[in-house]
Amino acid sequence: MPDLSARLAARCRRAVRHLVRGRWLLLGWAWLAMAAAPAHALDTVTLQLKHLHQFQFAGYYAALEQGYYREAGLDVQIREGNDSNEPERAVLTGQANYGVGASSLLLARLAGKPVVVLGVIFQHSPYALAMRQSGAEPDLRRIVGKRAMIGSLTDEMSNADELLAYLKQEGIPVGSFQRVEHSFNPDDLVSGKVDALSIYTTNEPDIFDRLGFPYDIYSPRAAGIDFYGDNLFTSEAELAAHPQRVKAFRAASMRGWQYAMSHQEEIADLILNKYSRRNDRQHLLYEARQMVPLVQPVLVEIGYMNPERWRHIADVYAGLGMLPAHASFDGFMYQAGENGTRLRWLYRVLGAAALLLVLGLAVHFSLLARERQRAEETIRKGELRFRTMFEKAPMGIALIDSLTGRFSEINPRYLEIAGRSQQEMVASRWYDICHPDDVAPEQLQMEQLNAGRIAGYKLSKRLLRPDGTVVWVDASIASVAAIDTADRGHPHHLCMIEDVTDKKETEALVWQQANFDALTQLPNRRMFHDRLAHAILKSQRDGGRIAVLFIDLDHFKEVNDTLGHHQGDVLLVDAAHRISACVRKSDTVARLGGDEFTVILSGVDEAGRVDSIAQHILGSLRAPFQLGEEQAFVSASIGITLYPDDARDIDSLLKHADQAMYAAKGGGRNRFSYFTPTLQVAALNRMRLTNDLRGALKGGQLALYFQPIVHLRTGRIHKAEALIRWNHPQRGMVSPLEFIPLAEASGLIIEIGSWVLRESVQWVRRWRSEHHPEFQVSVNQSPLEFQREDGSYQAWLGELQALDLPGQSVVVEITEGLLLDANSAVSNKLLQLRDAGIQVALDDFGTGYSSLSYLKKFDIDYLKIDRSFTRNLAPESSDMALSDAIIVMAHKLGLRVIAEGVETAEQRELLLAAGCDYGQGYLFARPMPADQFDALLKAQAHEQAQQQALAHAREPRSHA
Repeated sequence: MPDLSARLAARCRRAVRHLVRGRWLLLGWAWLAMAAAPAHALDTVTLQLKHLHQFQFAGYYAALEQGYYREAGLDVQIREGNDSNEPERAVLTGQANYGVGASSLLLARLAGKPVVVLGVIFQHSPYALAMRQSGAEPDLRRIVGKRAMIGSLTDEMSNADELLAYLKQEGIPVGSFQRVEHSFNPDDLVSGKVDALSIYTTNEPDIFDRLGFPYDIYSPRAAGIDFYGDNLFTSEAELAAHPQRVKAFRAASMRGWQYAMSHQEEIADLILNKYSRRNDRQHLLYEARQMVPLVQPVLVEIGYMNPERWRHIADVYAGLGMLPAHASFDGFMYQAGENGTRLRWLYRVLGAAALLLVLGLAVHFSLLARERQRAEETIRKGELRFRTMFEKAPMGIALIDSLTGRFSEINPRYLEIAGRSQQEMVASRWYDICHPDDVAPEQLQMEQLNAGRIAGYKLSKRLLRPDGTVVWVDASIASVAAIDTADRGHPHHLCMIEDVTDKKETEALVWQQANFDALTQLPNRRMFHDRLAHAILKSQRDGGRIAVLFIDLDHFKEVNDTLGHHQGDVLLVDAAHRISACVRKSDTVARLGGDEFTVILSGVDEAGRVDSIAQHILGSLRAPFQLGEEQAFVSASIGITLYPDDARDIDSLLKHADQAMYAAKGGGRNRFSYFTPTLQVAALNRMRLTNDLRGALKGGQLALYFQPIVHLRTGRIHKAEALIRWNHPQRGMVSPLEFIPLAEASGLIIEIGSWVLRESVQWVRRWRSEHHPEFQVSVNQSPLEFQREDGSYQAWLGELQALDLPGQSVVVEITEGLLLDANSAVSNKLLQLRDAGIQVALDDFGTGYSSLSYLKKFDIDYLKIDRSFTRNLAPESSDMALSDAIIVMAHKLGLRVIAEGVETAEQRELLLAAGCDYGQGYLFARPMPADQFDALLKAQAHEQAQQQALAHAREPRSHA
């Protein structure tokens, strides 16, 4: 209790005045009564805040609401501020009587401005620096070369000096980073607009936590720069003109602060109801909790200020070149006693009273004894009050011998956090209960504290409980050298701790989820980018090379679709383990998503080592995966790119590795491929071709070709397959094998598929009316069209109804792979086709995942034997046997068969003998434009008419 002696002295002076007033002559009595009478009932004064309304100014709201100002004879107006310098301007120009300012008030005083600090509210400054977490240990030097918002560039009272002194002491000159004007918007740090931001530890951390933004906080107190925070101040003019008003305003304000810190929730509600709703209640209470260790209402009387602390602040300013060394700031700190004029009157009164004291000596001693008893009782109650606050404090508080490290005083909360009894703690030293890894860094801080180079420090550390559990605490250590032991005279320090284990665990969980894949526990895309960036920086320093491997599992979708997503996840976890086992622990294996993995190989000296690792990964992934009672076989395609040979930035490296991976897939899978400039050219061509495809439909570049499907027994054409062609204005005819995958990848296949249907039904209507009433056109449907979320066939049915066509006029051709995903959506769409009369053909049958269960489960009308069987048809061949089996099976199931790729008469005869229904191929006709196909149908009709006429002519005629 730093000002206990001052309070006792004040009580003694009041006792003397009481004695004098009680024993003086009538004239003196009347004269003193007149002097003591109040001059005014209520004085109107203005208090200028330095920011907008928030809990930072709670004490003044409490003093007003609780009537403390009114009791002091004051009508106080509280005014918000727009910048930190506004209180100084308002007080010095007379627009306000009092203001709230930072420690930079000392600069104003020594610059000749008549400001007087009445009391300190924040014993420690809340000002700090925030930076995004990097994934490594916090390092303030990361600010070098970056953009930082540290205070206002134009406001001379912006607190920037405190952080600039901190950076200077840490060996970081101001010129080593780019300082920009402060926007006071935390989103600028979250979005990456700047890399560092000066903050209030009572405010922005709550905003960051709500956004899930990972951050590190750097406090000047860690380097021994311990400024005061908010200070109540006035001008010399106000103090000279109204000394009693200043004294009354200060006392009422400090009462308000004591009330506010003891009734945080009540004051938070008061702020919301009467002052501001810019911040919600949760934020106001967060601010209140963070203010407790800064204001220290339990340990320090609010308003108390230490001249040595102001000298420390002046020395820091001197170190920055902002003040001369050993500058004097007499008159800067308010003296709570009466001013000189009043003291002179008091001395005169006391001189006169001395004469009377002789006459009333007996009465004097009697009253003095009674006053002494009251003082002792006051001291006893004060000690009891502070002991109660010490015992009931919500944070752990301990007094520790700075030399031996042993505990002298410990409150119950400290024992609870440490998980030890009073006896165990007294027998321990502070480093006995700390995690071994945290002892050495704190011992360095303790050496600074004991040497007097710093007044205190803050840190986060771990305590070890006897049961082995670890407790994270935020610790605040302050030197209290005035408190000595009775026998040794050792200096002591005060340690306050707060249990933040839950917060640390939450932060660790958030960091884990933000940087690691939840399924495989490998680094995710974000952590992969971060590690690759670090590897590139190391490579730039060491001159080494980096290899990036992009790994995509082959046939994983089939496993996922056939065995289920759960078994697919099991396979991915096993694959992650296998890939990790193929590389060093210093290398990085990451999962980017789905079945895509990446590997960073650092320090690559020769390509042979990369080849060996890639081949090892391929071999490891070829081994069967045990998935419950099933086994799955997959392989991998790996694309490899090298830094700095192929690219010098992360995006280009990944793009090139991806291109190389697709080259490996195109080369047959289960292999690796290095990036080459040719791949880049091919990728660029694909991109350009995709862009051209976007305008092909509107530009009339797409055309519909038809290939006849011939009834083998009769040779008649009653069916045709619609095939799309692209006549590019510069490239000429582009193969569907080239542009259809681009259409699927870009989503254009949906629009193109709708166009194909509209064109097809126009022609089928004509051919049904002119050639055959049951003419059918087959249209190919991409799995992407079939599986789209809005994959309803209502639009198709509308087209048919508008032309008065039945559903049987169209056949939809799908692939076997589509049936692998045998879910309700696929079944529903097939049922929708059946209900509309639209028939379904299973294309390329026999080359995919053929299963009789598909044919049994789904409504299929046609099987199309793939050209790979037809191409090698010969009597007694295996292809012939398979074709026979397919045809027999299909007929048994009531399906008709179409053989694709029929190019020779021998193939046609073999298929016809096997009972195949239809044939399609170059033997009959190549795909042709619609008008040519129409002419082909007309020629067929004309030929059939001639054959019928000839047959009719050859029939014997009956004779009458």
